[in-house]
Order: sequence, then structure tokens, then C-alpha cells
Amino acid sequence: MPCASSTPSASGRSPASHLWRDGDFRMLWLGQTSSQLGEHATLVILPLFAVLTLDAGAGQLGVLRAVGQAPVLLLSLFAGACVDRWRTRTVMVLTDAGRALALGAAAVAALLGALGLPALLVVAFAVGALSVFFDVAYQASLVRLVRRDQLVRGNSALEGSRSAAQTGGPALGGALVSALSAPVAAASGAVFFALSFLSIRRIGRHESVPVRPEGSPRVRRRVREGLRFVAGDPRLRAVCLASAAFQLFFSAVMTVYLLHLPRELHLSGTAMGLALAATGPGALLGSLLAARLPGRFGHGAVLVSAAAIGDGVFLLVPALHGGSALTVPALVAVNFVFGAFGQLVNVTVMAVRQAVTPDGMQGRAAATITFVGMGLTPLGSLLGGCLAESWGTRTGLLAAAAGMLLSPTLMALSPLARVGRTLPLAPESPGPSRKGA
Repeated sequence: MPCASSTPSASGRSPASHLWRDGDFRMLWLGQTSSQLGEHATLVILPLFAVLTLDAGAGQLGVLRAVGQAPVLLLSLFAGACVDRWRTRTVMVLTDAGRALALGAAAVAALLGALGLPALLVVAFAVGALSVFFDVAYQASLVRLVRRDQLVRGNSALEGSRSAAQTGGPALGGALVSALSAPVAAASGAVFFALSFLSIRRIGRHESVPVRPEGSPRVRRRVREGLRFVAGDPRLRAVCLASAAFQLFFSAVMTVYLLHLPRELHLSGTAMGLALAATGPGALLGSLLAARLPGRFGHGAVLVSAAAIGDGVFLLVPALHGGSALTVPALVAVNFVFGAFGQLVNVTVMAVRQAVTPDGMQGRAAATITFVGMGLTPLGSLLGGCLAESWGTRTGLLAAAAGMLLSPTLMALSPLARVGRTLPLAPESPGPSRKGA
């Protein structure tokens, strides 16, 4: 199947430098930004809903959070197989509508006194499951919407808004609950998904999607095809392994980090929040850098160096001591650097992954990498706890931070390091294609 960039003149697409003049891309960006704000605000609204409205205890709150996170592991591969067979615009519109309805129904039921914890668990799982489908779909949609030479800029814009939502969404959710009450905040969260629905629905460009021939393979077989495709491409295999290594050790780092800051450095909750919040502005800077640096220095060189700097900066944290006036500014700087270079890696690796993957495999490739990487996070949390308990938080943090450097090492030893300033071309997808609105 031809790439989305094969006929730029016929499709009327703007040059890469004028991507923002493309009305369809603006609608995708606006919808994705609204959706991400709603998603990350909901991560705070639903737990506060349980605590403030339903008087949930710590164990029940833990179950609620786990239920909301479970769809990432349970449904990522299935979502990838489905997205590759459907129009991404349709997937995003339907998932936005579903999440808005779920939150709206929860708000109405709570105001009527008819919402209990079991129903809230259903809402949390539904919102999490639909978010998995939306996140896979928006990543695949960009390849079908813009030219190949616009991928880095497009990803920079989308991932920049996602990073802003990760930082501002939880704060917004907490503010909504404080100002409006939990049920009304849930209804307000539904508004963000409704705005995303209205924006993405306005995308008018026709989208090339694979034909579903008679006897098309079952979902299980399509999932296996996605796994084989990622494992068989050395660049994608390296992305997958590097992502898994990063998620494993980053999860361990964060477990020890959140113990180390209050116990060893004696930081208050406000100081910890300030340090962690610096990741957000750093990520925004990283998104801006990702629009320029790969085209100037080469995608591979940027990936390896940015991962080494962003991951390696955590090695400085064990050297800090509580009581120093420089401790909090140093932690802010560490998190800012991590956010900037980590986001530079995210945007660049996504552009490479999209470029080397045929259109008919975009969803499955994204889902496979997400599944493998995120699947190791629970093990990383357990590892971090064991390191802190056995060696203390300072030594444990040093060991976990050193482990993060395995990710750039794997990239440096792989074909990813040799990707130049021009993105490689994906092979043709097998079979015919059709046009769909």
C-alpha cells in the first residue's frame, strides 16, 4: 500500500515547514490535546471521587488505580490489531464518545446517590480501555495524514501537547474536584473528551486503510503478525528492547526516588512536587528540539546521545544531601534535563518507528512496543523496592539509575544508531488498499 506521502500534490498537503497550515492536522492536534487533558485529569478525578464521595480506603483506592491501568497490558496488542483494520478517525471518535458517556453517566449516578465503588471500577476500566485504543489510533493516524518528511514535526507537536497534559492534567483534575466537587469534576472531564470528539470528527481528508479480504486472519493471528514484524525488523527490535530496558529500570528508579526524597533528603511534599513538576517544562523543550535536531545531526546520533544524557542525569541524585540550599534546585535541574532529553528520544524514536513501518502495521507495531515496555513496569517497581530495602535508598538509587543506561547502550549497538538525517522508507504493505472517509 502506498505511503501517506506518495502523492503530496494531489492531496494538497503543505510543506513540512508549514504543517500548521494544514487544517486536518490542526484538528488532530486539537482533538489529541483535549483527549490527553481529559485522560490525565481523569487519573486524579476518579481516585478523588472514590475517596471523597465513596469514602474508599487505601486498599480500595489501590484496586481502583490497578483496574484503570490494567487495560494497557490486557488490550494493547488487541488494540493494535484492530486499529490496523479500521480508520483511525473512526476509532478516535468512538473512543472519545465512549469516555465522555462513561464519565457523564458516573457523574449523574453520583449526584443521584446511585453510584457505588463497583460501578466506579467499571467506569475506570472502561475509560482506561478506550484510552488504550485512542492512544494507539492517534499514533497510527499521523502516518496516514501527513507526509513522511512531516513526521518529526507532527510528532513533536502531538507529543509536546501530551507532555503538557501529563503535567497539567493531574493538577487540573485536582483543581476541578476542589472547586466543583468530585461528581461535577467528572462531568467536566467528560467535556474534554467531547471537545476531542468534535475536533477529530471535522478531519475531512480521506484515509487509506487496508482492505479486509474474504477469510481475513483472526485477531489472534494479526497480533502474532505484529509481534513477528517487530521482532523481525532490527530497528524496531532495538526500539522494543531499549524501551523495555528503560521502563524496567525507570520504574525501579522512581520507586526508590520517591522513598529517597522524603527519608534521606528530608524534603516536604511541596518541594517534591516542585522537583517532579520540572519534567513537564523540560518535555516541552524536548519537543521543540525534536523538530530540528534529528534533521541536522541524524536521527540515530540524536537518539543515542539524548538517551544517554537523559537517563544518565539520575546518577547525580545519590550525590545530593538533605539540608543543602542547592538540593531542591539541583533536583529541579535533574528532572528538567530528564524531561527534555527523554522527550527528544520519545519523539525521534516514534518518527523512526512510523517511517520504517508499513501503514497496515502501524497500530500493531505501536501496540507491541507499548506492551513489551509497559509490561515490565511492575517488575521494575518490585526491583526498586528490593534494592532500597537491601542496600538503602542511596545505593539502590545509584544501581537503578546505572541500569537505565542499558537503554542507550542497546540503541548504540543496533542499526538505530546508523539512521541518518533522512528517515528510511517503509516496505510496501501487502495487498490492495481502499479509500475511506
